[in-house]
Amino acid sequence: MLNDTDIATPLIPIDRQASLGELAYSSLKDSIISGQFVPGRKLTVRSVAQALGVSTTPVRDAIVRLVAEGALVNLGPKTVVVPVLTIATLDEVTKIRLALEGLAAFEGAAHIKDRDISFLEEAQNRLTDAMDKAQYTDVLRANKAFHFRLYAASEMPRLVTLIESQWLRIGPSMNDLYPEFAIHRRGVTNHQRVISGLKRRDGTVVRTAIEKDVHDGYQRLSKLVLSRRQEAASP
Repeated sequence: MLNDTDIATPLIPIDRQASLGELAYSSLKDSIISGQFVPGRKLTVRSVAQALGVSTTPVRDAIVRLVAEGALVNLGPKTVVVPVLTIATLDEVTKIRLALEGLAAFEGAAHIKDRDISFLEEAQNRLTDAMDKAQYTDVLRANKAFHFRLYAASEMPRLVTLIESQWLRIGPSMNDLYPEFAIHRRGVTNHQRVISGLKRRDGTVVRTAIEKDVHDGYQRLSKLVLSRRQEAASP
């Protein structure tokens, strides 16, 4: 049973000067995309409102939007759950991600600024440091920051919004990449290739590295999803 205090850690209280509904939505969306909630996690309107320091009305509005986007599933009038990934969803999302994120990476390489590359290097350092300490929640935050700074450099905001919609479906399941990805350093190698390609403004190298990053994640997650489905079907 989820206590009202259980949700406090992943969410940051929001500034009341802006639209509370929009900020509640942004905070929840960011936490889902960056894997701060695992699949199967139940959230109540009250617990989210308490964590954000707002009333239940803007939180309810935010949750309604996220349910409509497929990021959350209704369990009742005041409770939602982070959906468990199916192989059909994983296959579909991965195909879309390869197309969209490959394009964003290629365009990002054409428009990247030196300050963006510095940010990516710092994010990668945070990622590897957290990985060394087995702090996988921090790894996922740094990973999200890395990818979306690169995609923002594409100067194609509508494309970035489309990518976010796919990460809403896949973000929670990225928890299942660890600790294996920490042991084999797959993501680290891919990110290093991204940075190297960006310094040369080589869009093809950057695109290939991002596509490999997506594909590596798919291979790990697909094995887990299929294994769990087989276990569930066993007598």
